[in-house]
Amino acid sequence: MCASYGLDPRFTDAELLAEADADVIEGLRNWAEQNAGETLRPTGKNLRNLNPLVVPDGDAVTLEPAWWGYLVNGEPAKFPSINTRSERLQERPGGLKTRAIVPSTGWFEMQKPARLWHEFALDNQALFGMAAVTQRGRTPDGEWITCYSIVMAPAADHLKEFHDRMPVLIPPGMSQEWLTGPPSRELIDEAILASGELAERITVSARP
Repeated sequence: MCASYGLDPRFTDAELLAEADADVIEGLRNWAEQNAGETLRPTGKNLRNLNPLVVPDGDAVTLEPAWWGYLVNGEPAKFPSINTRSERLQERPGGLKTRAIVPSTGWFEMQKPARLWHEFALDNQALFGMAAVTQRGRTPDGEWITCYSIVMAPAADHLKEFHDRMPVLIPPGMSQEWLTGPPSRELIDEAILASGELAERITVSARP
């Protein structure tokens, strides 16, 4: 599953949205620079790490600070919630009611039993999007905020030696449909199929 991911301000290009949105791209670059390209971690009970999320805004899109993982009764859920299996959404498409795209330049997994971290990124180091489902949650200080869970599917064949799961990647041509299309089995099926276009371009590098 996706243990952590990063957003490096040095990304060369953006393969994120169907239509170029300069404000979104600039906002992401500024956020990444302020956070020094830091790897993101799930937010703990006593932490407050809000991350940029691409969400629908009428006929356009916007960036919204969001909490990775679900909040229940003012604290992080006691069940695993930073990732959601694509199979679960195929069986229960009602979980697709609200969706977002997680901007990233790479995600990280630990290969066992060697306990060696690896980074998964596009071959041209471009910014890309990972599928997410969202819901509202209340923070420990009482504020209502968007929470998100990254959608995970079986890994592409060339990545399975490192990890058996990977995020569902949303290519630019499917960004609007993923964000605004009706929640259905067909939508998640199409997203998984489209993910293969980008997955074939993912390269892996060991991390210290």
